Amino acid sequence: MPKTLPPLKAPTIRKTSVNTLGISNWIKTNKLGFDITQISFLNWNAGGTSSISGLVKGNFTRVYTREKFKWQNELIVRYGLNKQDGIELRKTDDAILINSTFGYRRDTLTNWYYSAKYNFNTQFTDGYSYPNKEVAISRFFAPAYVFMGLGAENINKDKKYSYYISPFTMKKTFVLDQRLADQGAFGVDGAVYDENNILIRKGKRTKTELGLLLQYQIKKEIFKNIILDNRLILYSDYVNNFGNVDVDWNIQLELVVNKYVKANIGTQIIYDDDIKAKSEKDGVEITEGPKMQMKQVLGVGLAYAF
Repeated sequence: MPKTLPPLKAPTIRKTSVNTLGISNWIKTNKLGFDITQISFLNWNAGGTSSISGLVKGNFTRVYTREKFKWQNELIVRYGLNKQDGIELRKTDDAILINSTFGYRRDTLTNWYYSAKYNFNTQFTDGYSYPNKEVAISRFFAPAYVFMGLGAENINKDKKYSYYISPFTMKKTFVLDQRLADQGAFGVDGAVYDENNILIRKGKRTKTELGLLLQYQIKKEIFKNIILDNRLILYSDYVNNFGNVDVDWNIQLELVVNKYVKANIGTQIIYDDDIKAKSEKDGVEITEGPKMQMKQVLGVGLAYAF
């Protein structure tokens, strides 16, 4: 009898993970920039002061995405200086910012993530109330701010925006310079003195708050070669005057000339109920209430991405 052939078997189909195809789950961006502003006068009848300003900045992101998980990390650094004729070198910008958000979603169709967020903010060098350069009014880790919380984040890739809501966010303020802590700077409890001005208790170098955090960001090309980056952070402490809202609003417009040349227009508005404004009257420093802080930047410079 002729031999019967064994039955044919359907080929086995194996699922191949993304990593075996050589595609990383990480998306990395590195951007460096240098902006410069310069004005010079020679025998200018209308008068004026020659000056030059420079700003070095960096933006580095690391984003990990895998099915239901998303981990976003960002480091932003800025440092700027200004020099005018007859005036010492002065600082114009100084920032170190770290942002990290880890999110989990129930399925791959929803834009909502259960999220844990961490934010850190401080500066590199001493800050002064010019022209007084004898006494620093801020230093590295004086202040420094840490936000840690749990909440929910909606990320819309198509419309390039995201917003985050956290009913449980801890805000930690650090003032590690004891002189500034004794003054009660940046909202920490200041030193206590007796009627003879003898120190009874040093100022506290930290302050802890628990509150509600709302954060919104949109980053998109609004016109050809014009990119808008709009970030708004609102925070209110449950314990101390709930309803008094701290505001940090940063708007940046990036005008792309070519791959290596860009112009930047930016405005930052800050309101913090814990930071009291100070003024001087008849040589005496007066502590006032909190006030809105605003910074505007316009620069043209070089950019490099890698």
